[in-house]
Amino acid sequence: MSALRQAFPRVPGVWQSARSRQSWAPVRRFSSSPVAQANWGFVGLGQMGYPMARNLRAKIPATDSITIYDINESATSQFVEEASSTGPGAGVTIAKSLQDVSRASDTVITMLPQPKHVQAVYKEFIEGGLDKTNPRLFIDCSTIDVKTSLEVGSSIRALGHDFVDAPVSGGVVGATAATLTFMLGASDSALVKAQPILEKMGRRVIHMGEPGTGIVGKLANNYLLAMNNVATAEAMNFGIKLGLDAKKLASLINCSTGKCWPSEVNNPVPDVIESAPSSRGYQGGFGVSLMAKDLKLAIAAADLAGAKLILAEPARKLYEDAEVHDDCKGKDFSVVYKYLQLTGK
Repeated sequence: MSALRQAFPRVPGVWQSARSRQSWAPVRRFSSSPVAQANWGFVGLGQMGYPMARNLRAKIPATDSITIYDINESATSQFVEEASSTGPGAGVTIAKSLQDVSRASDTVITMLPQPKHVQAVYKEFIEGGLDKTNPRLFIDCSTIDVKTSLEVGSSIRALGHDFVDAPVSGGVVGATAATLTFMLGASDSALVKAQPILEKMGRRVIHMGEPGTGIVGKLANNYLLAMNNVATAEAMNFGIKLGLDAKKLASLINCSTGKCWPSEVNNPVPDVIESAPSSRGYQGGFGVSLMAKDLKLAIAAADLAGAKLILAEPARKLYEDAEVHDDCKGKDFSVVYKYLQLTGK
């Protein structure tokens, strides 16, 4: 029995459609040839969802249609305006309700901020009446807790439709460039359908295993990212305070064993990496509030599995403190370096 089945034995309908595995399988390649598809739905046009939907529209046939929905009406209006100005492509329709999305689409992709949003959106889909004679594929790319994902997926599959969890790594830059990595939790049959779709918005699709394992993979990755970011901020702060030049220190780290994504690409010290959020006032990138959320989700998942995370609690407190600080809130998660400066820590 897998760890997920042991942790969530009472979530009804989750495991019947997923093959039991002795271990989590590495990526298995399936054909990425175009899927015969005409009607698409996309819910959630935030910092990540907007460029993902834009790339999807650009790579599906012009004869297809895509129905979009977001509570931010300016985002949907901007999407339609941009689509009309970029020349031929799939037709875009703004849905008046979530139920309009599920009724109009054969494949629906959701990219939402919090578990409560995922629950609310899929409740609307279900209450809108999902025609069992027209099986749909639902792909949730949100980073949420495992339990919510399993429960939502179970409710969708119980109605005869497919649901996969496919959270992403790569940030806004990856979403814009269509270089995202998708961590996919899906049955083998759903994988065959979902993989070529996800490849329109990203570079890699890694099948982690049965439903829920995509979320687990994402939380494990983001836990490591959160720790690396804190460690990079502390190491840079430590070296600079003892007189080292910031760029020289970063150069040393990035050709030595301390090298990591926060040191090389997203360095938290302003003007070390020109393209990093820290060099533009910590604007853009992956929000500190989102990292605080993902860290809390990782801690909760680890608790369920009985996995000890020794560094988790002090890091959680640091991110949460930075999240509410007037000079740090709303900024990229690398702003923890600025928080250390501001608080003298």
